[in-house]
Amino acid sequence: MCQSGARSGIPKETLLRDSVRERIAKRVLRSSGRAPASRCRLVANPRDGIYLGMLNRKLRSVSLVVTLLLGAPVVVLLVWPQAFSTHTVLFVAQLIAFRAPLALALGVGAVLSAIVALFKRRWGIAAGVAIVLGIASLANGGVLLSRGAAGALPDGDLTVVAWNTQGGATSPESVARLVLATGADIVSLPEMDDVAVAEVARLVALEGHRMTAATAYGETGESWIPTSVLIADGLGEYRVDTSAGSTPGLPSAVWRSVDGSGPTIVAAHTSPPLPGSMDEWRAGLQWIAEQCDAPDVIVAGDLNATADHLSGLGIGDALVGGCLDAAITTDVGAIGTWPTSAPAWLASPIDHVLFGAAWTVRGVQVLTSLDQTGSDHRPIVAVLDAR
Repeated sequence: MCQSGARSGIPKETLLRDSVRERIAKRVLRSSGRAPASRCRLVANPRDGIYLGMLNRKLRSVSLVVTLLLGAPVVVLLVWPQAFSTHTVLFVAQLIAFRAPLALALGVGAVLSAIVALFKRRWGIAAGVAIVLGIASLANGGVLLSRGAAGALPDGDLTVVAWNTQGGATSPESVARLVLATGADIVSLPEMDDVAVAEVARLVALEGHRMTAATAYGETGESWIPTSVLIADGLGEYRVDTSAGSTPGLPSAVWRSVDGSGPTIVAAHTSPPLPGSMDEWRAGLQWIAEQCDAPDVIVAGDLNATADHLSGLGIGDALVGGCLDAAITTDVGAIGTWPTSAPAWLASPIDHVLFGAAWTVRGVQVLTSLDQTGSDHRPIVAVLDAR
């Protein structure tokens, strides 16, 4: 005979009237060998309620631990993909190029997941996701802080400028003003043609700053996006080294001192890491590394890559081949150069000045004052000293 709640001494209010709860309670009772008759209505047993509560808490804890274990490699992938050698793989390369926006997005995701965890009874998975995203957000922010955002331009032996002028978007007059303001000795100008760079040389010469202009159109000489360079006459005569080749897709070139007294100069522009040009982009970065094979080399230009993408290309403590990165070395590596439509702290630092062991860097600055002059890139200026 079935025992009612009143006969058992348990108030009717404690009966498990919810059908789902009754099914769970049945399973618990059967597992303990105390399954009731199928026609009897279940009566709540305080000990069974305690057991169910403990079981739910255990399941939530297990869900949290499993989520954290599965999320650990995701954190590594989002913070340091170099650990998996995926930093130059499609999608990962694009994500890691914008660490600041990535950190913000991960932080927002962490907050939303935490809110879900607070209001959801089975909170284990949501809490785990919040922790994973929060750690990834903070770690990306930590990487940016370690690379620094302060810049200065003290006096030195050599001033190097790199500025992608976005085709004809930046006028020769704007470039000339920058050259004169910085006293630049070497100016790398991706996307500026021979006519425009010759005009820059003419304008600065009027102010007594004489420079020689040269332009590269790729190995075939037919690239519709050129790369130009300005070299101060005080460094001596220079000639392009055609045997060095070029980055694929977009032109780069090597200029060597005729009498060997000046530095080797590389004006660089690699292809962007787009779905159809990933192989060209990676090959271009490898070409840059191969040019960093001499102590006196200086590389300047738009590499379409951050320091993360260059990881693994260096020899010893160098970042790329035998070269160090001027911005990273002077704790300015977190300041973005592209695009100018985004604040410098949100933009991607893809324009670089690299230097060989014959040089030390005195200071670096990414200039935001020229954001309205037409280009979608900010110029980067580095001051170097000879060792």
